[in-house]
Order: sequence, then C-alpha cells, then structure tokens
Amino acid sequence: MTALASGLGYSLAARAETANPRPELPKEAEGPPEGLPTPDSFVRDALRHPPADAAAKAAVLDGLYQRLAAAPSVDAAKPVAQAVERVWRASGSPTADLLVARATSAIEQQRLDLALALLNSVIELQPDYAEAWNRRAYVYHLRDEPQRALGDLRHVLALDPKHYRALEGLGLLTRSLGEKKAALGAYKKLIEVYPLYEGAAKTVEELSLEVEGQGI
Repeated sequence: MTALASGLGYSLAARAETANPRPELPKEAEGPPEGLPTPDSFVRDALRHPPADAAAKAAVLDGLYQRLAAAPSVDAAKPVAQAVERVWRASGSPTADLLVARATSAIEQQRLDLALALLNSVIELQPDYAEAWNRRAYVYHLRDEPQRALGDLRHVLALDPKHYRALEGLGLLTRSLGEKKAALGAYKKLIEVYPLYEGAAKTVEELSLEVEGQGI
C-alpha cells in the first residue's frame, strides 16, 4: 500500500511515530475522479450504485477486476479502482455501516480499543464482509500487533483473493518483518490484479534483487 495505512483499503493515513516507526498502510482515494477518461457504463453503475448482495457484489467485482487488469493507462485505471473500492465498502447492512462509521471516528480520535470492539461487532454480524476484516487489520497495525494484522489481511484475501489493498498491506507488513520472499509474492499478485498500481512494479524489482541476494 502506498503506506501501511491505506493498504488495507482504509481511508485513514497511519500516523508516523518517530520513536518507533512502523510501515504505513496505503490510503484509498476519496471523492469522484476528476480530469480522467470517462469510464464505461459498467464502471459508472458500480460507482453510483454499488451492490451489497453477495452474488451481485462478486459479479460486479469480477467485471471491475477484469477492467483493472486491462487498463491501458494509470488515468484509465483510476475510476475503475475507485469503483472497486466503493463495492468493497458496500455492506448491505445499515447496522454494519453505522458501526464502521463509529469505528472510523474512534480511530481518528486514537480510541483504538473502542474501534477494535466496534469492528469485532461488525465481523460478528457479517463474518463475510471483507472490508470489516480489512479495517480491523489496520487497527491491529496501529496497536503494533503485526501478527494479528497479518491474520486479518489473510482472511480478507480468503474472502477476496484480488483485494489489492490487502495484498499491498500483506506485502508491506511481511517486508517490515524481514519476510522478503512472502512480500515479493504478495506484490507479484498485486501486479497481476492491478498492473498499474503506483509503486508496485518498482517494489517487485527491489524485492526481487533483495531475495536473490539472500539466495532464497
């Protein structure tokens, strides 16, 4: 992820800690894209009316991921990625949406115990809602609990193997823990899903050299 804060597909940037710096999870785009190529009707519909039903959500994501993999330019990929992230966030449950909103507010206030409790409730309510696991991974990251964050990211990917923010988060965290081969695998998968993701190709190149240098 651009920084370990939005790699979880989360909208908050992780706050830097100079005494004990941690990798920052990437930040997702907010608001409609401006000055970009006009997306096709499928992408526009996903942006305006993201489905919450599980079967419809899977079908729409499949179409969006196909477009993301085939995007001819960074600008063409951006509205597709934004549509993907809108669909990720669609829970289909007003209660889950309210709990996630409260968790977001709690994180902004650095009330991490409260945020964790709220996200636990969302996961109990909707265990297949990948974005709740993704956001909880971010909270675990902020609490400096990398193994729990990794566990949640892996659960996100079990639910949605093409969740590129979770892939980036997995790559960032494993790299920060010295697990360079695992990090390289995560970034390679990220590039398969979203070839034009900012910085991913360079990271694969760097990690490939590091892994080869270790003789792994």
